[in-house]
Amino acid sequence: MFRFIYAVTTAAALMTAVGPALAQDAMMTSRWGKDDQAGASNLMTPKKVMEAMKYMKTGNVISLARTYQAEMPLFGARAFALRGTGGLAGGPVGENNVIWMDDFLSTEIGQVGTQFDGLGHIGIGGRNVFYNGNTAEQIFGSTGLKRLGIEHVKPFFTKGVLIDAAAHRGKPMDAGDEITVADIEAALNKQGLTSDAIGEGDVVIFHTGWVRHWIKDNKTYNSGCPGIGLEAAQWLIKKGVAVVGGDTWPVEVIPNPNAKSAFPVHQELLAKSGVFIHENLAAERLAEAKVYEFAYIFAPLPIKGATGSPGNPIAVH
Repeated sequence: MFRFIYAVTTAAALMTAVGPALAQDAMMTSRWGKDDQAGASNLMTPKKVMEAMKYMKTGNVISLARTYQAEMPLFGARAFALRGTGGLAGGPVGENNVIWMDDFLSTEIGQVGTQFDGLGHIGIGGRNVFYNGNTAEQIFGSTGLKRLGIEHVKPFFTKGVLIDAAAHRGKPMDAGDEITVADIEAALNKQGLTSDAIGEGDVVIFHTGWVRHWIKDNKTYNSGCPGIGLEAAQWLIKKGVAVVGGDTWPVEVIPNPNAKSAFPVHQELLAKSGVFIHENLAAERLAEAKVYEFAYIFAPLPIKGATGSPGNPIAVH
């Protein structure tokens, strides 16, 4: 609980400096109405499912999740601790002598490892607003979010597009390297695609090569990363995407080119547009297989009041 309160108050402090103008933008009513809590997951329709199935040509399935373990890099004071029972949790019972094992997991359930950011995760200080004009006072609760919890997000079955930014640059990217719209278009061209490959309701995933530091050098991994900036985020929003993901911990570039700005892409996608973020994805698996278009399938765990979700997203091609 302490870490949850710490995360909320720290995020609010970081975002206070952005000013009332940006806060006003976040108070705009969602295109899906003033009561909407599902954001861009509303774009998941039977039509999108059928469209995604067109990219399932080989039947091969690629897991995009990294293994959840205590050794993985964790942001700030977050923790991941799995504890077994130290012996049998129960049994033997019955003539058949059934026995069983259990475990206990202590963690920020949706904000470690491969993580899917919900709409209640990031807001804008000053007026303290989150997606669809929800205020911090309206959504904060001691047992989880009262609004914008991850349970409102609809399952995803849609087209996915990989942007292999590392291949476009000719080498793994470094911290602070920003992926621009020109980079996206050039990477797509190198992959034999155009910007028209990205459509409404799609998921766009970036491969930067930052995974080279995962567990091997957690200090470097957490110190910054390559990623998209505001220009690319706004371009993707105009494209109508549902999710933006990547092989880094925030998907956006860190440090930001504007030294006075903290996590502005998160605000642009989540708070202002209802577009979700999927972090720490194993995008290199798609890049190595040269799979650039695929079906992205992911159902966030319906944990009432949670700010995000763990899980194992898959790409089927």
